Amino acid sequence: MKFDDKEVEGGIIVLDLSGKIMGGEETTMFHGKLHEHIQSGVRKFVVDLKNVEWMNSVGLGMLISALTTVKNAKGRLVLANITNIESILAMTRLITVFEHFDSRDAAIKSF
Repeated sequence: MKFDDKEVEGGIIVLDLSGKIMGGEETTMFHGKLHEHIQSGVRKFVVDLKNVEWMNSVGLGMLISALTTVKNAKGRLVLANITNIESILAMTRLITVFEHFDSRDAAIKSF
């Protein structure tokens, strides 16, 4: 897994994930970056999954943990472009837990 983060208008951070999400050092780095943004006062996050090839249960745990962290900080985290992992989100019924949008633009506009 690789990820990139950037701020867009309105203080929203977009986290672009790519590759295979299956845990490891990248997951730890992702959470560290999320905590850095929260500590600096950011409370709005879009996780763009457009370039994710697939995800295992550890990857799902990473997303759940990120959602919990942001909610506990009184923030909001939404997903964009879930097409490649929609089936796993549906099977686990997590699709009802996460706010999700068909595009990055739609996710950003939701704020």
